[in-house]
Amino acid sequence: MLYIVATPIGNLKDITLRALDVLKSVDLIACEDTRHTQILLKHYGIQKPTTSFYQHNRLTKAGYLLKLLKEGKSIALVSDAGTPGILDPGYNIINLCIENKIELTVIPGASAFVNALVLSGKPAHKFIFEGFLPNKPGARKNRLKELSKSGQTLVFYESCHRIQKTLEDIKEVFGSKEIAVARELTKKFEELKRGPAEDILRDLLSGKIRGEFVVVI
Repeated sequence: MLYIVATPIGNLKDITLRALDVLKSVDLIACEDTRHTQILLKHYGIQKPTTSFYQHNRLTKAGYLLKLLKEGKSIALVSDAGTPGILDPGYNIINLCIENKIELTVIPGASAFVNALVLSGKPAHKFIFEGFLPNKPGARKNRLKELSKSGQTLVFYESCHRIQKTLEDIKEVFGSKEIAVARELTKKFEELKRGPAEDILRDLLSGKIRGEFVVVI
């Protein structure tokens, strides 16, 4: 069995009892970053073998994990934060399991974009989760223009290195429309700013820009 286990996005208490039971019972835990996952395991006194499974080794390591699963081993798949399979290499091993008729299930839990969407107060009955916008400025602006025609709430992630340029593009495409920008979700200094992109950008630039962001339009 492959268990796809959601883990906290910040606050270590945001893990389910079922997830803890699974992490204690499996033969191996496949981690996006073993060092990061060890913090969680140590916090809950879980001593289980771990192996790395991340973007750059996903093709070779997926075959190794599949072999163990075929031998009858149980594996828990975890990402650095949130639900595996969303913007991480988890989909590789998930699809291999489907193709090879290996049993799998999801242990549900935290997801940053869901938290931000709910906190934003924006309509959530229909929304587009865009993941990350393109890196190149021209492509990013063009994608925002395309998305602006959808008539649905837009949700995407952004890094601290690009949030300034992204907010500038949002201002150009969406004008004074109120948006929401979240960071440090579930942590001590959780923050969600609401207002036009121009105002949020001015506020952000008044201090040091840190953390990972979720933007809701």
